Amino acid sequence: MNDFDDIAMLLLILVPLAGSLSMMFMPGGQRKETWYFAIFISAISLALSLVIFANYNYNAGGFQYTATYEWLPGPLDISLSLGLDGISAPMILLNGIVLFGGVLISQTIQYRPREFFVLLFALAAGVYGVFVARDLFFLFFFYELAVLPMYLLIGVWGSSTDFGTFLRTKEYGAMKLLIFLVAGSIAVWVGILALYAESSNLGAATFSLEGLGQLAESGQIDEDFQKWVFPLFMIGFGTLAGLWPFHTWSPDGHVAAPTAVSMLHAGVLMKLGAYGIIRVGLFLLPEGAEAWMPVLIALGTVNVLYGAISAMSQNDLKYIIGYSSVSHMGYVIMGIATLDSIGMGGAVLQMFAHGMMTALMFLLVGSIYHKTHTRDINVLNGLASRMPVNTFFFAIAGLASLGLPGLSGFIAEFMVFIGTFRTYMPLGILAVIGAALTAIYILRLLARTFMGEADERWADLTDSSPVELTVGAAFVGIIIFVGVWPDPLLRVINVGVQTIPGV
Repeated sequence: MNDFDDIAMLLLILVPLAGSLSMMFMPGGQRKETWYFAIFISAISLALSLVIFANYNYNAGGFQYTATYEWLPGPLDISLSLGLDGISAPMILLNGIVLFGGVLISQTIQYRPREFFVLLFALAAGVYGVFVARDLFFLFFFYELAVLPMYLLIGVWGSSTDFGTFLRTKEYGAMKLLIFLVAGSIAVWVGILALYAESSNLGAATFSLEGLGQLAESGQIDEDFQKWVFPLFMIGFGTLAGLWPFHTWSPDGHVAAPTAVSMLHAGVLMKLGAYGIIRVGLFLLPEGAEAWMPVLIALGTVNVLYGAISAMSQNDLKYIIGYSSVSHMGYVIMGIATLDSIGMGGAVLQMFAHGMMTALMFLLVGSIYHKTHTRDINVLNGLASRMPVNTFFFAIAGLASLGLPGLSGFIAEFMVFIGTFRTYMPLGILAVIGAALTAIYILRLLARTFMGEADERWADLTDSSPVELTVGAAFVGIIIFVGVWPDPLLRVINVGVQTIPGV
């Protein structure tokens, strides 16, 4: 192991964290300089993510880039233990890509940009920390670091939505998000403390994922204990993943958030919930997970159908994408609940694929809203003649969302379908119906917003900015690349899936 391998995981967390802390001391009036510095920090984070992912040895598998820094020795036994495996490797790559893209298009942030980037990088550091933490205490610490900045990012820099008959304020969206996610965090924390207490009763008190995993693998963690603790993680982490019926915070949060935050929110943050169910629930409580999987896949199926039907009834572009995210996270949850190697691999790939396409959608919608000051699809029409490149990119993202072959969403959903048909065939049929519903609301959105004759009010409308189009082109390239050749991601994901108990 070389020196870089020893510190790679720590650098992933420290670079955005150092960027966040450094910005606190920058002069408040230097908007462009702040943005340039933010680009520099996010570029380093992206480069680290790319190098780490590219150098992950999928032939060896398991946790790599491991490092442990003792924090509190026994009897608590809390250490900052870091590393990544085939499940977390694509997630850190996703975070690096979306963070860099989100920072690039944030040149439009006029109000207190310094504070905006301070919170954004704190959120990014928390996301990296969750994906690489191998200790439950620090996993929860980074989980909260990722969640809590969202309140201010939405409440201060977000936007309110006027529906004519009522007003959905940004403060409402921020507070609703905070209440739901803190409630979910409480359930997670109770589950973590219960696991620590159980390990203590077994004479091996630890927060270490590796140590607790060994106890689970040897059958020392009581089955009844697993059955009542697993729901705490399923609901706690599931709330952040948009699990029905704890999903209602998500569309309101999406709509109220500024563009970069929406990109990270839907693209990366929701994946923390699904990742938590896998990393904590499935690895540490395998028997409890097996008992609750029928419930989880049923809820995931409701996610798929409810999210799609709700998206069909929306007229606000962001609400459509928000409910679409709820639906697509349903596929992730269904794939996890299959406990099938193909279905689980599809779930992890879907996390990456959905992260890219939904981040692209929010980027493009943000550009449209910035120029037109509306997101109403009944008002927006014929934009293809005014914003041709934006339209093309949105079409690619939409087609990926409905699972068109050759784009990233297809192979991910295909694998989830196979997993569900192999384990819960009736629910697999419903999942396919959900994909058909996705096609309906996506094609409806494209037809109403971009097709037809342009309204005279948009006569002077121009295409998205060069920066936005550059980021959009990069995202489109990744969506097509993964759709055509998913092997680089899948070979890493598969070695991670193989280590999940019961899969």
